Amino acid sequence: MPVAYLDVLSGARRSALGNRHLGVLLAFVAGAVNAGGFLAVSRYTSHMTGIVSGVADDLALGQWWLAGAGVVAVSAFVGGSACTALLINWGRRQRLSGVYAMPLMVEALALLIFGLLGASLHVAIDLIVPATVLLLCFIMGLQNAVITKISRAQIRTTHLTGLLTDLGIELGRLMYWNRRPGPPEQQVRADRDRMVIHATLIGTFFVGGVCGALAFKHLGFVATVPVAVVLAIVALPPVWRDLRIGARLRVSLARCRSAASRRR
Repeated sequence: MPVAYLDVLSGARRSALGNRHLGVLLAFVAGAVNAGGFLAVSRYTSHMTGIVSGVADDLALGQWWLAGAGVVAVSAFVGGSACTALLINWGRRQRLSGVYAMPLMVEALALLIFGLLGASLHVAIDLIVPATVLLLCFIMGLQNAVITKISRAQIRTTHLTGLLTDLGIELGRLMYWNRRPGPPEQQVRADRDRMVIHATLIGTFFVGGVCGALAFKHLGFVATVPVAVVLAIVALPPVWRDLRIGARLRVSLARCRSAASRRR
């Protein structure tokens, strides 16, 4: 991918096109990780509604350990979202080019860790499986918060309930018959652009799920490596730029200190 296009995807300067393309990429990643993760640990880790409902059922049935595990999983998802918020707000304060790229780089590293944990499932399954579930929940929370912050809550990538609801609303508007002519603001009109975005995200999530499930079925946990590499490549240009600027500033500061000490 050209560096200029990578900057469009993950750079600090945002555009509607960059948000959409990044949203499509992250929807594919979410579908792949969610479906592949289910094959790996028998849990869907982006469906917080289901997990919270499960906690309520477990409490009603007196299954305290399962309820506690659900609470911890939800906390991991929230922790991932909080991590994104901390990184982005800190990056904005520092005026970094990689303000939005840093969470993507963290996600790439977390996916690699997930692959390493998965490779160790046979060693200590009672310990590794819960850790893997929590890590996947953390990744999903982190990723959903990234695109939410970037698009100002217009794009979501880790769950489809809101997307399908919005798509249904726009379809209803599209089918509505305005029997009486009137001013444009009084007419019911579908937002076709929004329909295309939502349909694209839903389709990409599905395709990512199929690819992720097939990859985990045939390759195992090594299937996370290509996904992590793609995310790292997308995030690398702005992060690398910040590292180079930071290195130059440190060199300049060291020279200034050396010059000051010589004068003394």
